[in-house]
Amino acid sequence: MPIDPAVVGQELQPLDYEVTPDKVILYNLGIGAGADPEDLKFVYENPPGLLVLPTFGVIPPFPALIGLIGAKGVDINLAMLLHGEQYLEIRKHPLPIQGKLTSKPKIAALYDKVKGALIELDVDTVDENGDVVYFNKFGAFIRGEGGFGGEKGPEPGNEPPERDPDKVVEMKTLPQQALLYRLSGDKNPLHADPNFAAMGGFDRPILHGLCTFGFAGRAILAAYCDNDPAKFKAIKVRFSRPVLPGDTIITEMWKEGDDKIIFRCKTAERGEYCLTNAAVWLNV
Repeated sequence: MPIDPAVVGQELQPLDYEVTPDKVILYNLGIGAGADPEDLKFVYENPPGLLVLPTFGVIPPFPALIGLIGAKGVDINLAMLLHGEQYLEIRKHPLPIQGKLTSKPKIAALYDKVKGALIELDVDTVDENGDVVYFNKFGAFIRGEGGFGGEKGPEPGNEPPERDPDKVVEMKTLPQQALLYRLSGDKNPLHADPNFAAMGGFDRPILHGLCTFGFAGRAILAAYCDNDPAKFKAIKVRFSRPVLPGDTIITEMWKEGDDKIIFRCKTAERGEYCLTNAAVWLNV
């Protein structure tokens, strides 16, 4: 089997990242901020001060996902790797707009999903004081590597209740949204090159899943946090369908208790759910 079960517990190479105001602004623009006057604090560095959108926390450790390729005991083809799930938790507020961060990835689990294997990668991202600012759990689905008799893993959960959403937010993406988002670090040609996208079975380049993730985070931040990042604790999603640049992302939200919002996202153009089994936890 190309994935040795003994990989669980393996620590990968630490990743250094320098946060700057320009990188923060570029990311925030990449997930659609800036069209509304309320967004100025996310895209302009002058007083009263620039704020970091919480989902920026996936950016410093993102290379760890690709770092699975070539890890000891992981002999897989990059083309068979799909980003299946993502959990992000904010461990320290306020979020830094400047400074050095170090991400420390570790292979935390390996599950047998029959049609593929799911590798869970845990990453602590620490600041210069050694404090954890972000914790991420990346779920990498490796097509064709299932059926090895391993544990199935937990159910995804976070199913919406059987009632109309409590709130719904629609956000239009730009035709060039993927070209803008890729400048924050994910330069997979699937999101820019039509020929490469065609090899993957797509008519044209698709939007990054983590860009859609960022749009959803913005929707919930506006709907339930008064656009205050300090009220945003954690977010978890499953990537179900692709989104095309230019699509309108509809985020449906259900408030389940004081500190939990269950949500899902679909495109207005096709009605397909692109993010499912999703939730945000709030600081209350």
